[in-house]
Amino acid sequence: MKLAVVGGGSTYTPELVDGFARLRETLPIGELVLIDPAAERLELVGGLARRILARQGHPGTVTTTGDLDAGVADADAVLIQLRVGGQAARLKDETWPLECGCVGQETTGAGGLAKALRTVPVVLDIAERVRRANPQAWIIDFTNPVGIVTRALLDAGHKAVGLCNVAIGFQRMFARWLDLSPAELHLDHVGLNHLTWELGVRLGGPDGENLLPRLLDVRGDELAAALRLPRQVLDRLGVVPSYYLRYFYAHDEVVRELATKPSRAAEVAAMEAELLALYADPALDEKPALLAARGGAYYSEAAVDLAAALLGDGGPAVQVVNTRNDGTLAFLPDDAVVEVQARVDACGPVPLAVPRLDPLYAGLIAQVAAYEDLALDAALRGGRERVFRALLAHPLVGQFERAEGLTDRLLAHNKEHLPWA
Repeated sequence: MKLAVVGGGSTYTPELVDGFARLRETLPIGELVLIDPAAERLELVGGLARRILARQGHPGTVTTTGDLDAGVADADAVLIQLRVGGQAARLKDETWPLECGCVGQETTGAGGLAKALRTVPVVLDIAERVRRANPQAWIIDFTNPVGIVTRALLDAGHKAVGLCNVAIGFQRMFARWLDLSPAELHLDHVGLNHLTWELGVRLGGPDGENLLPRLLDVRGDELAAALRLPRQVLDRLGVVPSYYLRYFYAHDEVVRELATKPSRAAEVAAMEAELLALYADPALDEKPALLAARGGAYYSEAAVDLAAALLGDGGPAVQVVNTRNDGTLAFLPDDAVVEVQARVDACGPVPLAVPRLDPLYAGLIAQVAAYEDLALDAALRGGRERVFRALLAHPLVGQFERAEGLTDRLLAHNKEHLPWA
């Protein structure tokens, strides 16, 4: 089996490779191709990847290349994990929205729209080249904003599934607290990418005992601290919101915080420099502890499970993915992309049934889904007015003057990535 990683020079990649090495019985990779135009980074990451496989006795080979077409040729699956504009563009996304009193974040709000505009055309070009190389290859998208990017891929007819690590992170944390194996827990995970709630934590499967009330009672303080939300919010909701919901539930507080502390982009840039220095050490043959602070926890395990199910080697699996709505949430169009539990096999994901949602969640999901529709239109066709409409529709913007100011700033800061701007 051949698997290609576009953006293979990312500092995330050793996390992915570690998962491939540990879980080789689940996903028996013969060749792993890391593709990236950044030759120096790619050499460092590729060297560590080879040492990780060797340390764990994995028989597979690691190939590195800057040639996308050569790298994806004959690949059974292609995982896309890229960042157009790098951390420099992310720093801008986290900064200029604050000038208009809006949250500055790389996937949510105005910054998230900027990232979508830069990213969608690039990913679609990659996907088309993958299709020419091997029409049967699956594309696994880990590139943010995952929901919008996955929708673009599916609308263009690609065999694509979106993946995020939020659900698997919650599953692992809950299993640890309950002294259970992660496989024993099923999450009632519902929403859109980076806009989800855990409505239940069930023992054994979708119909099992709901352990969430016990978790909220016993671990509520720890959970609230992890989400950086007041305990009373969890108690009143009776569910667990994704940590991205803090941008909605405590927007003004977050804006004040972001205006007075170093950006996450600056922190990550410094961390990446340190990680690359570690990767250059020829004695390093395992992922360093610092990588856990970089983000993407359990990303590798989620990717292995998904690839194994799609390629038919792991058998059908139930996993949280980003895929077509197709009636799963009745208040959304069928062609929307939702993040829910799905049964995944070689034919792709089929969402599990979701009970009728409380309007408290359905209303916000519907509004953000409408924004995502407008955001994708702007990413595909360009134009200042389309950008403005998407921003005006976003619940974290929603005011005419703010949307105007954000539109001007977004276009000014992204001219090099948006030819039409």
